[in-house]
Amino acid sequence: MTRIVAVSGVLPPHRYRQRDLAEALARLVLPPGADPAVLHRLHEGSGVATRHLALPLEQYAHLDGFGRANDAFLAAALNLGEQAVREALDGSGLAAQEIDLVVSTSVTGIAAPSLEARLAGPLGLRPDVRRLPVFGLGCAGGAAGLARLHDHLTGRPEQAALLLSTELCSLTLQRSDSSTANLVASALFGDGAGALLAVGPGHPLHAASPGPAVVAVRSRLYPGTGHLLGWDIGDRGFRIVLGSDLPELARLHVAEEVAAFLAEHDLKPGDVDAWICHPGGPKVLDALAGALALPEPAFAASRRSLARVGNLSSASVLHILRDVQAAGPPPPGATGVMLALGPGFASELVLLRW
Repeated sequence: MTRIVAVSGVLPPHRYRQRDLAEALARLVLPPGADPAVLHRLHEGSGVATRHLALPLEQYAHLDGFGRANDAFLAAALNLGEQAVREALDGSGLAAQEIDLVVSTSVTGIAAPSLEARLAGPLGLRPDVRRLPVFGLGCAGGAAGLARLHDHLTGRPEQAALLLSTELCSLTLQRSDSSTANLVASALFGDGAGALLAVGPGHPLHAASPGPAVVAVRSRLYPGTGHLLGWDIGDRGFRIVLGSDLPELARLHVAEEVAAFLAEHDLKPGDVDAWICHPGGPKVLDALAGALALPEPAFAASRRSLARVGNLSSASVLHILRDVQAAGPPPPGATGVMLALGPGFASELVLLRW
């Protein structure tokens, strides 16, 4: 089984309270004279207390087009991505030259050469490192990225692989867009990056690491739901598509998928010791917890992460896994599930065992 040997999560230095963000964003996204009450209610009900932004708050008024926003993405993403990888390397026992595969995921900016290619030299990756940059998985990209590392290492058990997630959601904010989807996004999403290092079962670090092993993975598309989540990409960049039916879909279909996945391994939702669940928002977490008949503490790590940093898209599950490990890893034999949802509409599941 693939073994996770290190996981990191980093944040940009610009941290703001939710109520301060609501006041500033009302000036950016609402037309003159509009009542900001709806925006303030969305921010208050988001479950978010603070968030980190790629830029100082006052600079967002000057992002007057997609090109300037993407330039800001490149600069900040390279800085955060390098921090995340170096932190993971420092905690892994691996050197950069030992990494055989890099999977990098982001859905909040575009880079060609991709981020991991630009970072290969500064980080000291080998010139022959395999690279797989991924765009379009959205919030599911962290769990899906880990699953693809597992696929690779299952066939190459002596190798080591790196997952890098870099999401700067604030740079996709659409100014003067008072649609419900944009207002909800303005209340939920934050900026951050994460990195994860894993080794195959034949690698020398496999037996020595206290990190969890990947037991199984599962991907699922839900037909007829592609219009509910994603981006409309236009002259001003990424305009969010965020359907109001997502919590109900999570309740009806994703919970059933999780239960079926666990049943294949003779497990029930109540048997899971650690849930690394993407914090898509309070309503999604409530819907999943209710449908899976989980107790209130089950998604506590996800709710704490949402409150502290907001929804970090694909990087959230890496931050949550880092937090679970930092709090004292579950005992040997404990079971975990990494769960994330993304455009498609799709779910990604990873079964873990410590």
